[in-house]
Amino acid sequence: MIIYTGGTLGMAYSAEGALVPFNFGQILEKVPTLTQLNISITVISFPEPIDSSNISPQHWVDMAYIIYENYDTYDGFVVLHGTDTMAYSASMLSFMLQGLNKPVIFTGAQLPISEMRSDARENLMTSLEIAISKRNGQPIVPEVCIFFNHMLLRGNRAKKVQSIHFDAFESENYPPLAESGIVIDYNFTAIKRPSDSKELRYLNRINNQVMVLKLFPGITEKVIESCLKIKGLRGIVLETYGSGNSPSELWFLKLMQKAVNAGIVVFNVSQCNGGRVIQGRYQTSKDLERIGVLSGADITTEAAVTKLMFLLANESSEMEIKRKLIVPLAGEMTVSSN
Repeated sequence: MIIYTGGTLGMAYSAEGALVPFNFGQILEKVPTLTQLNISITVISFPEPIDSSNISPQHWVDMAYIIYENYDTYDGFVVLHGTDTMAYSASMLSFMLQGLNKPVIFTGAQLPISEMRSDARENLMTSLEIAISKRNGQPIVPEVCIFFNHMLLRGNRAKKVQSIHFDAFESENYPPLAESGIVIDYNFTAIKRPSDSKELRYLNRINNQVMVLKLFPGITEKVIESCLKIKGLRGIVLETYGSGNSPSELWFLKLMQKAVNAGIVVFNVSQCNGGRVIQGRYQTSKDLERIGVLSGADITTEAAVTKLMFLLANESSEMEIKRKLIVPLAGEMTVSSN
């Protein structure tokens, strides 16, 4: 099943010369080589294709529901999505679809499929091939992924890093699941093991009362104080420096302590694309650990935001939210044994 949500891939030029979404039910007209795959394809399009900059929690609910409702009928799912927020959507679906044992491959394009030099055809064709590929009768990739520019990445480990090149995504803290060339070379040791669950669970509650607070030199007390006064705020993804370091000024630590005491979950992630948060390695991060800020280890900001939204909505106990936040739920982080 192809689920078309919108994005650059599904654009074509109108008579007036502007890029507009085309009827994706006519995909075979745009990519006739799809017939060579010798597979049955069903296309479901969002009623109104959306720019991925407009993605909302309701769209995540809709995507996950389509997969859940059609799970038993199809071997795999390809979600066509704009690149700007693709990593957020792939991360959220990895949490919402528990017990997933089939491929859900997100892909898109930097150039519309109507363009001569478009990367859309390669991304779509290979994503479909991965979605139906099996080994010993079982799906090779039973998880939510992003395929882009010959690389298959775990969805909740990826982030967009390029806006003008074809290699738009990277996964600094986790190896690629596969690389496509003449053949698709799978990295079987990195691919998630099939779930023991025989049934797919669809958890559709999302609490978006969260924010990302990115630290920078010169950030003021008033700015952070204003953020903490946001009505209904439940969680903060705190983007710190390097391996989890923050200012050591007393006012900053007092405000973070105030947030934790008020029941706001503060999740420490690194601003760096690679590496991990190691709270306590330096005194500046040891102070955060002492006041109850939680370490995000090597999680991406995209996965941290969506995981926090997911847990805040699906766990009633603050203790359980915090416990699950710091351990992997869907392969989104690696917890150090040290």
